[in-house]
Amino acid sequence: MIMALHHAQHGEIVHLSDLGVGGDDAHTTALVKTEAFEAIHLIVHAGAVIPPHHVAGQATLHCLRGRVSVLLGAATAVLRASDWMYLDGGEEHGIEGIEDAALLLTILFEHPTVSTVS
Repeated sequence: MIMALHHAQHGEIVHLSDLGVGGDDAHTTALVKTEAFEAIHLIVHAGAVIPPHHVAGQATLHCLRGRVSVLLGAATAVLRASDWMYLDGGEEHGIEGIEDAALLLTILFEHPTVSTVS
């Protein structure tokens, strides 16, 4: 049976630590998605690789647990628990798990500027 994906509602508290990081039941969870942004609790297991890619909008990565390498073109940065990183939209990046890790990924979507005429 396929169940609908639950997204957080206005004012709903989500306990990120309850989402886990280790074991067979650990998985990535889309927390909320609106026209303006998306928040994802991302699980990256040790040795796992998310190949280089890019997203159109600006993004942030907050490492909640574990350690990952973030590939930024020719450079690499290591994120540890409590580290936070900003990523420009359209810039290529990838992730490699050093230890089982949990990340909070937030993507801000681009919207055309709306002008009003007075």
